[in-house]
Amino acid sequence: MDSEPRTFVDADLRGARFDRCDLSGAVLRGVDVVGTDLDSPWLLQGGGPLLVNGVDVTAYVDGELDRRFPGRALRTATTPEGLREAWAAVERQWSATLERAATLPDGAVDERVDGEWSFAETLRHLVMATDTWLGRAVLERVEPYHRLGMPNADYALDGYDTSVFDQGPVAYDAVLAVRADRVAQVRAFLADVTEDGLAVGRTHPWSAEHTVPTGSCLRTILEEEWEHHRYAVRDLAVLASRG
Repeated sequence: MDSEPRTFVDADLRGARFDRCDLSGAVLRGVDVVGTDLDSPWLLQGGGPLLVNGVDVTAYVDGELDRRFPGRALRTATTPEGLREAWAAVERQWSATLERAATLPDGAVDERVDGEWSFAETLRHLVMATDTWLGRAVLERVEPYHRLGMPNADYALDGYDTSVFDQGPVAYDAVLAVRADRVAQVRAFLADVTEDGLAVGRTHPWSAEHTVPTGSCLRTILEEEWEHHRYAVRDLAVLASRG
């Protein structure tokens, strides 16, 4: 990585694509941004603003996403009752989305849109996310990962073993089955969790020297669910338009 920020003057970056890039603190002046598509799952987590013509638009974006996806605003719940309500909302949204996916032509759930994960791969990643934050962190399972889970690109780059995951094609029915099982596991855990249980410290799955409260682990699962649901809905619309 370059130690000094680079400056582009009168540069033509039309059509450029930036994946997994750190653009924190980037400054764009006098630029043509018509049609620019910015997607940042961590928009509110960075602690800083996103300024457009001097206006911080983070609160607007967050509020609009809450409006578009009923139940998303519950993802920051801190009580057992609130978390149960939040998870019920996730299940309702995904149930409707799965029904929508079922109306697509055969094989559409395995199609990638613009290089992103397919619908089936998104479900597989959520299996892996649940196994990480519930199975590994909260339930402290020695072997938490299901073979049908799907890690993100950084998993291998960070030196983690990917051999536990299937690398080839996976039957969609099998994906649906393991996904339903993981959804049920979260529901079952939340059914009995208490205030004291939410405060119990767990070993951070990606940073063993740190601990994180059980409640934070559950909210991370909720964040994963809503972000990937947003991607899934976006891409299903494209697949549907292809007929």
